Amino acid sequence: MSDDGIVAGHVAELPLTGERTVPGIAEENYWFRRHEVVYEALLPRCRDLDVLEAGCGEGYGADLLAGMARRVLALDYDAVTTAHVARRYPRLDVLRTNLVALPVRDSSMGAVVSLQVIEHLWEQERFLRECRRVLAPGGQLLVSTPNRITFSPGRDTPLNPFHTRELAPAELAGLVADAGFTQVELLGLHHGPRLRQLDAAHGGSIVDAQTAVVLGSGEWPPQLLADVESVACADFDLTADDLDASLDLLVTAVRP
Repeated sequence: MSDDGIVAGHVAELPLTGERTVPGIAEENYWFRRHEVVYEALLPRCRDLDVLEAGCGEGYGADLLAGMARRVLALDYDAVTTAHVARRYPRLDVLRTNLVALPVRDSSMGAVVSLQVIEHLWEQERFLRECRRVLAPGGQLLVSTPNRITFSPGRDTPLNPFHTRELAPAELAGLVADAGFTQVELLGLHHGPRLRQLDAAHGGSIVDAQTAVVLGSGEWPPQLLADVESVACADFDLTADDLDASLDLLVTAVRP
C-alpha cells in the first residue's frame, strides 16, 4: 500500500485527535519518530516473549514488536481503534478492554508494554497492579510517559486536557516500586544534536513551532514542514542522564 493509501485509510477509520500518533503523515512525523524510537529500544527485551501492549493506539508499535516477540496481544479501550488494528495488522491478537481490568490470566505474559498511556488513566496505581498480576515471575514492565517537569512545568495539573496526571521521574519510579516491581530503572528521551540544531533554527523549540501552527492558522511554513518530515529515530537520545530535563520518561522493571 502506498503512503497515500495508508493516510487515506487512516483518516477514514481513525480521526486525528492529536493524541493518537500514526505513521505516514508528514505533519505528524516528529511525534511518530519520538514514539517509534522507544519501541525500537524495547525490541530486544521482547524477543521470543508473549507481550501485552496496554493502549496500542493505531497499532504500528504493537506490529513492530510482533516482529521480535512470540506473540503480541494489543489492547485498547476505543472500539474504532481496535477494529482498525485488527484489520490492518493481522499478526496481532486484538481486544477492546478497560486497561485497569486486563482480560488476561495471572502470570501469563513475558512483558507488558505501555507507551504514552498511563498519563491518560485515572487509576494509575490499579493499572500497574494489573500489569504485575498478568506478568510471569521475571516478566518485564516497560512503560513510557511524558515528563511532567518539562511537559507541564510548575503545575500540579496537566496542560494537556487529555491527561489526568503526569509524573516526574521520582514519582513514576515510586509508583512502579509501590506496585510490587523490582529492578526499577529510568531512562529519559532527549533531543540529539541534529534536533537541537532544528530547535535553534525554529526559535528555540521545534515543538513550540509546531504547536503554534496547530493552534494558529494551520498553515505550515515550508521549511518547518520539511524539517519535521526529516526527523528520524536517530535524532533522539535515550539515556539515564539528566532525567529532569528529559522530554519523555521510560521506566523498566521486573516482576519478582
